[in-house]
Amino acid sequence: MLKFEELKIFLDEKADQYNDPEFIENDPIQIPHRFSLKQDIEIAGFLAATISWGNRKAIIKSAEKMLDIMGNSPYDFVLNHSEKDLKFLEGKSVHRTFNGEDFAYFIKQFNRIYTENESLEDLFRVNDSEINFSHSIERFRTQFLGTEKHRTHKHVSSPYKNSSTKRIIMFLRWMVRNDRRGVDFGLWENTDPKYLSIPLDVHTGNISRKLGLITRTQNDWKTVEELDLVIRKFDEKDPAKYDFALFGLGVTKELL
Repeated sequence: MLKFEELKIFLDEKADQYNDPEFIENDPIQIPHRFSLKQDIEIAGFLAATISWGNRKAIIKSAEKMLDIMGNSPYDFVLNHSEKDLKFLEGKSVHRTFNGEDFAYFIKQFNRIYTENESLEDLFRVNDSEINFSHSIERFRTQFLGTEKHRTHKHVSSPYKNSSTKRIIMFLRWMVRNDRRGVDFGLWENTDPKYLSIPLDVHTGNISRKLGLITRTQNDWKTVEELDLVIRKFDEKDPAKYDFALFGLGVTKELL
């Protein structure tokens, strides 16, 4: 087991190594990187993050399918789609359990949100008294999903239900971090990256346990907060940069 300083040096080196534009090619973040308009990036990024489970090539292929349906202009499609466009989605397969009905629901919700807000950042405000995005994500869920029960709600996870909310945390990293390395966008200039957490999945969870960063065996929100306590000692201003290190080590199986 590495000592604290040794571990910090090791993870800093690995974060630097994997935080590289070459990383984009095989990652769902390549989807929003196809756009320059802020709202296009947000919509494409949120959709790509939402379906980010399973094989990464399949995720990218499914995200491209959604872009094609939106005429590769997500923001314009969200604002100006017709009922016929949404009808077309009925019965469509998109990605695993995320189907055409879910996609249409997201489009309608985006339409309402962007009619009232300039950016999704407005829905993810973190209050000064908060230490992470848990309450912010819950407020976003309430505003984005509404109160009407719908099958699509399962695709937007809740930290209040002890979900790790890996996909939303990943999306937030994309939008908030701004280190000018060419991977994360740093679009949300009014949101402090100090609140970010590590998107917890099989890779980051297993590597974190192997390195002794966490002790809990579940990949849930309590474990996200356990990992928060450690990585923020390494870098309290930009803790999520260690996602590159942990995920990279997991994918490359470097520590096996």
